[in-house]
Amino acid sequence: MATILVLAEQHGGKLTRATLSAVTAARQLAQIVGGGFDIALAGTGLDAVAAALTPYGAGAVHQLEHEALAGYTAQAYAQAFASAAKATGAQYVVAAATSNGKDTTPRVAARLGAGMASDVVALSAHGGGVAYKRPMWAGNVLGHVKINTAVQVVTVRPTEFPVAEASGGASPIQKSAASVDAGSLRMKYVGLDKVESSRPELTDASVVISGGRGLKEASNFKLVEKLADTLGGAVGASRAVVDAGWVPNDWQVGQTGKVVAPKLYVAVGISGAIQHLAGMKGSKTIVAINKDAEAPIFQVADYGLVSDLFGVMPELTEKLASRKG
Repeated sequence: MATILVLAEQHGGKLTRATLSAVTAARQLAQIVGGGFDIALAGTGLDAVAAALTPYGAGAVHQLEHEALAGYTAQAYAQAFASAAKATGAQYVVAAATSNGKDTTPRVAARLGAGMASDVVALSAHGGGVAYKRPMWAGNVLGHVKINTAVQVVTVRPTEFPVAEASGGASPIQKSAASVDAGSLRMKYVGLDKVESSRPELTDASVVISGGRGLKEASNFKLVEKLADTLGGAVGASRAVVDAGWVPNDWQVGQTGKVVAPKLYVAVGISGAIQHLAGMKGSKTIVAINKDAEAPIFQVADYGLVSDLFGVMPELTEKLASRKG
């Protein structure tokens, strides 16, 4: 019977939604390899977060606390999680493929001498083990990979695994001091400069309105923001406009940004470069607005409007606002 350890993620004492997608992946993995799963949670002052993780069927919730974990650094968290994996005898370590997950798990894998599969979108039984399906070449190819080491580390795309539902009961919480050698750390948490917004998180939003170079200049991004606010959605952007400094990095959608799969994705003035498509083509409904009928974005769009966005966007926003009223 295999032991699976889910690495939970929290920010400021709040559990991330992506962690519950990792729990779903762990449940699926347990069905393939047998056994059950535990959850490891690292940080400081985590009593409430640990309690929030107890209804999901874990064998135990390991609450790892240390002053070096008060602010996130990959080195400190990797030490804590790797030590927890060793202590629990985990054969599989699962985390969400978020920014922090992608930052920490390679270090965890190195400490465990484990092979790793990243950005996994599906799991299947194969030859008495597990095959991990993951995108390659900016999502143009989906490959099945197998890890041959005794311990395996996996990150899963939250957009491909539904958020876990509570399974009833309550997992025991095992609170302990995290195993972190503070003297060995070469990183120090100084602070987090984040963009505060009343809009939903980009990766959690059911509606995302994204803008690209077709908007011509930063001041025109207000057209995207107005439509997003009208629909209660999040704002996204292509890499080109982020690199140009028009909008914050947090808004970037794509292979090198955030991967989203909302119910509705509206691409405004975005041509549809491969790296951008890799971050949004899993959306349930895709609407493209672009004056270039040959733009690649139309190849993945469910609905396309070939028109000048500067005429379309104000009218679309006005009509949707009147319908809401």
